Amino acid sequence: MPAIESSPRLALGIDIGGTGIKGAPVNLGTGRLAAERVVVPTPAPSTPAAVAGAVVALLERIGVDGPVGLTLPAVIAGGTARTAANIDEHWIGVDAAELFAEATGRMVRVVNDADAAGVAEMRFGAGAGRSGVVIMVTLGTGIGSALFVDGILVPNTELGHLPLNGGDAEDWAAGSERSREELSWPVYAARVEQYLRLLRRLFWPDLIIIGGGVSQQADKFLPLIDIDTALVAATMHNDAGIVGAAMIAPERRPHHIASPRA
Repeated sequence: MPAIESSPRLALGIDIGGTGIKGAPVNLGTGRLAAERVVVPTPAPSTPAAVAGAVVALLERIGVDGPVGLTLPAVIAGGTARTAANIDEHWIGVDAAELFAEATGRMVRVVNDADAAGVAEMRFGAGAGRSGVVIMVTLGTGIGSALFVDGILVPNTELGHLPLNGGDAEDWAAGSERSREELSWPVYAARVEQYLRLLRRLFWPDLIIIGGGVSQQADKFLPLIDIDTALVAATMHNDAGIVGAAMIAPERRPHHIASPRA
């Protein structure tokens, strides 16, 4: 791949998941990847040191200087991981921002993975220009969430862990449950509808955005959901986490960057 010159309009976004780590330079003006994404496997076990090493190797392959934003499947408070979902439990209590900054020698910011995807959708995707209360829900291995009030992110909501049917909501309506239980689309839609009705009773959102892997088949289940809230599929798909991570990279206040566009 030809070398790409660093630019004030470019930042690096890295999305760390349970099975893969993907990254790319992002044009912050357009929200588009400035080069093809690079993917490396998530180390097993996915300890902090092992993941930091994988991120260094990924950045070397991308070959672009500049600030870096990273996602983790964890609650992130002040750069520190407070939980660990689909990643090694040794992350809990680790100052992830400091760890990655020391490993890469760059300015680094870290954000929850669903929050990053939501920030991207609010700036460049299905939520662009929307005010009021917006909730993005990612239906994947679990359920991630991002809550916005007039374009401002309320971080680390973790709404997939709301109680539903005697357990966590994600144990009932995650995309992985549809596959594991071999649910038909109508049955799965009914489960998602029950979860979304719970969100509506709690937050009265003006818009709900459905993201995550299953959103790429939104036409098979979203039309079956009957809820008195505007409901749309995410549009940025696999790029959302990378773009959202890149958006936080140069910001001093990473949770105040999703204001609706005029």
